[in-house]
Order: sequence, then structure tokens, then C-alpha cells
Amino acid sequence: MIKKTLFFLFEISKIVIVAFLIVVPIRYFLFQPFVVRGSSMEPNFYSGDYLIIDEISYRFEKPERGEVIVFKYPQDPSQRFIKRIIGLPGETIEMNNGKITIIGSDGKTQALDESIYLPPQNSATERVVKLGSDEYFVMGDNRDFSSDSRAWGSLPQKNIIGKVFLRVFPFTAFAKIEAPAY
Repeated sequence: MIKKTLFFLFEISKIVIVAFLIVVPIRYFLFQPFVVRGSSMEPNFYSGDYLIIDEISYRFEKPERGEVIVFKYPQDPSQRFIKRIIGLPGETIEMNNGKITIIGSDGKTQALDESIYLPPQNSATERVVKLGSDEYFVMGDNRDFSSDSRAWGSLPQKNIIGKVFLRVFPFTAFAKIEAPAY
């Protein structure tokens, strides 16, 4: 009887160890959960949405315009924020009455058409921002209720944790998250 109990405990401990060796690296180095707090990303993400963040992709490729990312807030790295990438390193972002124009490092100009994922914006913000070689300009989708690069400046690349990969909850909104094509 004791032999059977010890064998059972040994088998259970092997399962636990193998599960631990599989789950921990995935959780801490590849994917991590994130729960949206607040209304800054409405109408695309709502408070309470449960998301999976891809932490590995940006080790092999650069973040792209339109991707939704999770990052360490530059003014308090213990906080995690979720925003959409608007400007890339080396670009100049011009904002004028809700319209965003991107001027690339090569001088090409692009009006950012966000009508694919946002209702019309009526922001009275007027600003020009020049990004450094490792800086991004990020904004919430709910522009009137978002603390983002307009308020606290550009986002250093080192603060980016990963891109939003999957919405898991609510189940009715389960989806793979793709960046819009501009």
C-alpha cells in the first residue's frame, strides 16, 4: 500500500514538474495575459477585455503602425498601458483638428485614415512631434479619454512589452487582433 502511494505521488510530481517547465517559459517569455482597464481604447477594446500579449515577435521584427501594444508607462514603469502605434521612429507626426499626418524620415507624407477602426474624431489638438530613432508615438482609440503620447510624450522602444495578439474574453468577442492596413 505504501509503495503504491509513493509511486502515485512520484507520478503526480513528475506531471507537475513537466507542466511547470512548459507553462513558466511560455507565460514569462512568449505570451502573457492582460486585462484592459478603463475606456481609453473604446470602441475596439473595453474595460474587462482579457487579452493575450505576444512578447516574442518584437525580438525579430519592429513594431508597425496600427498595432495595438502593451507597454510600461514611461512615467511609472510599474503600470502597464495599452495603446495603438501611430508614429514610428524618425517620423514627424502632425495633428490638426482630429486629422493626423505622418511625415516619414524620407520626407514622404501620409494622411492617416483611421476610419477603418474609429468613428470620426473632433479633437481640437494641434501639435507637431518629431520622434527619435527609438521612439514611438502612441494614442488610445478613444482620443477624448486617453492619456497617451499627446500628454506625456513619445514612448521609448525599451518600454514595449508586446503586441496584442488575441482577445479571449468576452467569449462573444473572441478574435485574433490584426493591425489595420493604412
